[in-house]
Amino acid sequence: MLVGPIGRAGLGCCFDGGGSKRDRSLFCPQEYICYGWLRRKISIDSPYLGLYSSESARHFTTSRMSSSIPGRRELPASQYDLSTYWGRVRHSANISDPRTLVVNSAGLEHAKALIARYKQGTIAEMNPELWNAKKIADSTLHPDTGEPVLLPFRMSCFVLSNLVVTAGMLTPGLGTTGTLLWQITNQSLNVAINNANANKSTPLSTSKIAQSYFLAVGASCSVALGLNALVPRLKRVSPATKIILTRLVPFAAVASAGALNVFLMRGEEIRKGIDVYPVLSEADKANLAKVGKSESAIESLGKSKKAATLAVSETAVSRVLNSSPIMVIPPMILVRLQKQEWLKKSPRLTLPVNLGLILGTSLFALPLALAAFPQRQAVDASSLEEEFWGKGGENGKVVFNRGI
Repeated sequence: MLVGPIGRAGLGCCFDGGGSKRDRSLFCPQEYICYGWLRRKISIDSPYLGLYSSESARHFTTSRMSSSIPGRRELPASQYDLSTYWGRVRHSANISDPRTLVVNSAGLEHAKALIARYKQGTIAEMNPELWNAKKIADSTLHPDTGEPVLLPFRMSCFVLSNLVVTAGMLTPGLGTTGTLLWQITNQSLNVAINNANANKSTPLSTSKIAQSYFLAVGASCSVALGLNALVPRLKRVSPATKIILTRLVPFAAVASAGALNVFLMRGEEIRKGIDVYPVLSEADKANLAKVGKSESAIESLGKSKKAATLAVSETAVSRVLNSSPIMVIPPMILVRLQKQEWLKKSPRLTLPVNLGLILGTSLFALPLALAAFPQRQAVDASSLEEEFWGKGGENGKVVFNRGI
């Protein structure tokens, strides 16, 4: 149910059978719907259904980008169990699949049409074609706006977009100029990806984006140049260890600046808060479906700064988790390979070998990092600001879009 069995007026909600017959006849007659925590009388024939507004529906966010497509019922969140880490890994591998990038606008519209038919009840059950349509929508559309994310900044393009940049940063023997240029390029890409995939209920101004960008670039370049200058001066470290430490400098710069970049680019969310919604039970979803409304019809409970802080923090951690294997494993393997005779005799193979190592590690690491935290994050309403206490949905929980 949307709330606990006792509503604001001390009466049980008619959805869960609480309250006396007199209570239900007074507050929940057949032609009205009671949602407990707001306890409004709304005509079933009304297009607004009490908690619904077109603006709030546009901002309703779940782990599935396909939720932005209108209809009276929602698709299943995933083929996999999103309450488990490995279920989220498999789901993340689905939405980050680079093959979805070749789907054109006609293919996307066809996928949206299939999803709309399911949501409107024309298609009764999920089938392989519908699951594929959902995969296309989830990997292409932003959950807040329903608009396609610009192709280079989609999670399905993350590996390819970062491949050349990462290879550039991990190139052995980079000088000061090369280090600066690749760090600037990397942070530019990070800013674009963060902004394209951020929670859009609290948009960032152009001036804030510019400010965040220059701060992130300054941080990454300072860490990279500082460590590059520090490592050669280490006296109690063997030459072999110095080589390894030098190869790990890009990781330190990327990890620290990447996390900072997320906080800077999404700082407005922390300052103003992001929309939170009640967690719906299966009974609530069924009741909405009966009157021709979907989960998207639920209005935001308000903006929470604590939810925003949690969302941004988890995203920053997931970015560090993603960069760690990509920036550590390939250079460590390359150090060993460069001692092999076949690579010594053909040094021109160093670049393609490096690219192959980065590509393989990226494809493996991205789903693992994206799955670290659920995108549709549910927390106890009591853990947020006081204004949300007692307003949670099922088990007293509220949900928000973490962003990716």
